Amino acid sequence: MTSTAHRAGSPPALTPQQRPGPLGRLGLAVVRHGRATTVVWLLVVIGLGIFAPRVEAELSGAGWQAQGSESVATRDLAQEHFGGNASSAIQVVVHDPSGNVSEGAGARVLAEATRLLQQDPRIAEVVQPQPGATLSQDGHTAVLLAGADGSTDEMVRAAKDLTGPLQDLSTGSVEVHPTGASQLWADFNGANLDAMMKSEMLSWPVTLAILVLAFGALVAAGLPLLLTLAGLVASAGSLVLINQFVPVSIWAMNFAMMFALALGIDYALFLVVRYRAARMGHDRPVADAIAETMDTAGKAVLLSGATVLVALSAVLLVPSPAFRSMAGGIMLAVVFVLAATLTLLPLVLAKLDLRINKLALRWVHTGEHRSPRFAAWGERLWRNPWVYGAGALVVLLALAAPILGLKTAMPSIKVLPEDASARVGYDLVQSSFGPGAPGTLQVVVDADQAKAATAVLAADEGIAGALPAQPATDGSGLELIQAVPTVDPSDPALSATVDRLRGELPSSALVGGAAVENLDLKSQLDQSTPMVLGVVLGLGFLLLLLALQAPLIALLGTLASLLSTAAAFGVARLVFQEGWGSSFFGFEHQGFLDAWAPVFFFAMIFAIAMDYTVFLLASAKEHYESSGDPRDAMVGSLAHSGRVIFAAAAVMVAVFFTFSLSGPLPPKEMGIVLGVAVLLDAFLVRLVLLPVLLRLTGRAAWWSPRWLRRVLPDIHFSHG
Repeated sequence: MTSTAHRAGSPPALTPQQRPGPLGRLGLAVVRHGRATTVVWLLVVIGLGIFAPRVEAELSGAGWQAQGSESVATRDLAQEHFGGNASSAIQVVVHDPSGNVSEGAGARVLAEATRLLQQDPRIAEVVQPQPGATLSQDGHTAVLLAGADGSTDEMVRAAKDLTGPLQDLSTGSVEVHPTGASQLWADFNGANLDAMMKSEMLSWPVTLAILVLAFGALVAAGLPLLLTLAGLVASAGSLVLINQFVPVSIWAMNFAMMFALALGIDYALFLVVRYRAARMGHDRPVADAIAETMDTAGKAVLLSGATVLVALSAVLLVPSPAFRSMAGGIMLAVVFVLAATLTLLPLVLAKLDLRINKLALRWVHTGEHRSPRFAAWGERLWRNPWVYGAGALVVLLALAAPILGLKTAMPSIKVLPEDASARVGYDLVQSSFGPGAPGTLQVVVDADQAKAATAVLAADEGIAGALPAQPATDGSGLELIQAVPTVDPSDPALSATVDRLRGELPSSALVGGAAVENLDLKSQLDQSTPMVLGVVLGLGFLLLLLALQAPLIALLGTLASLLSTAAAFGVARLVFQEGWGSSFFGFEHQGFLDAWAPVFFFAMIFAIAMDYTVFLLASAKEHYESSGDPRDAMVGSLAHSGRVIFAAAAVMVAVFFTFSLSGPLPPKEMGIVLGVAVLLDAFLVRLVLLPVLLRLTGRAAWWSPRWLRRVLPDIHFSHG
């Protein structure tokens, strides 16, 4: 466009014609002090980026436990008093399908494996195979127990480091397969990381293609990716530093990568579109364009980011290290991306100015913020609200209906690839020692009650057999009894057995083991979920009320988010519990949804849903403040934010669905559940149902009692 007051490349005038608000002044300040802003961001990105490459090696792989639970107490006692014979110990399965593993080549492999384990300082006592316990009756399979002499995180790293050397001991006739809980997490984290990297490599070009179509220019499309990359590098380095003081799950980085990419693009898209409209569509000076962009779109982005942070902060209420570090990791990434959007992006926009349109498609020079197509869509919804509203509601309710039969449980061995060491070893243990052997229970009891505890275990129908009580190695007066259940560790019947034993065993007895730790975590999640959901909904409503100053539309916007969330979990039941599409997505369904998914995914879905809600309703409020006309508010919000929401949702769906195409089961759950949620929320709730609610409520949507207006801070989305 050649008629603009300030051509691309000319120094921007930083004296706006109107007095800007706080965010407008922030935008102008970072532009005025461009060199200082650049230096600060370079220091942040380079300083933290030095640590970022260490994120895979440094972050932990465990932490999936209920803090303060009986099973965690059992593990701690077993590790301290019984030579590391805890749930985090590494089990090395040595198998000779054609001979006796305790003789000849098998014996040599066992001796070499023992020597290898004893050289690792993270391994405590190495217990040799015991006939009738860890040496199978046919002699084909033996299990070396490598006791844990470190935290659960250290044992996962030990399992990762030892897997290759131990497997290399295999001969033509003897197989070696490390297994156990620590090995499971080591294998899972490795498979998960590979899947995340493949998904990221696939999602970036797809994302760039969508952004080019949305922006119409390659340079403009690249800005969100560069800003997101800066935020990701800074957050990765920060997580490595935080891990020096508090263990951080590797999943924190995995989720942070995905969430930061999706939200970073959302935020940058919203600001860049608004800036281009001010410069190209209305011929505003650079200073006015920056101030207007920050006071309108910037304010919506800030409130959206606050909503996301509030929703995710509710997950911190779950007393599990893995959950807290995952939520904290995502929140940290969002903070960095939000900071880059509100400080670095205004500077980049002012410096590039109209050069952001370089390598443009032919329609980019229209530059108008208002989309005629979405304006026409808004007019259609205004004329026929009941038809479109009812249609969207029926689809959402139909998809949400299966949620009534949703079952949850902790992940089974099926989350691992079939050739993973932990799964191969698991299957060998199960075939050689019984279906419940991989989930052996550990009972720590006072010595004077050990006989009574043994009797209870022997009489319980859920126990296939128990080993003789093992006295503590340090004379602490404790004894350890290991009992093999009759069922697979993922069988629901195991929970009933554990509950029964806890009620019947002597008062000093504590029941634990890897399978029981999963059960205790699921129980904790079941207890925490209602509280987390309530906090997320309550705080989400309060933030919308704060932003919009209108209780009715804040309530409707909050409740509408529940529809897309319920529908996403309804689809999740069909896919992951019933197995619909399992062959297409390449996974073996478990017959349930992983127990951590409802509470964690709910917070993530709600955060994303409120992200779009803020964008749409902030635009609607801006129009209502200017005209006082409910029709202009509804149609104008779609005309000015519909295209941005559509493009941002398309990017998010592409990002999320790429995670469903590779790797183990949990990332597929994450990708499909979040992808479906965004698809339904953006296209049915935000672009149909919520505008219909604005149409039906009219002026009442924006009404607020005087006492509430006096209490709330005065927030406006119109500029000037």
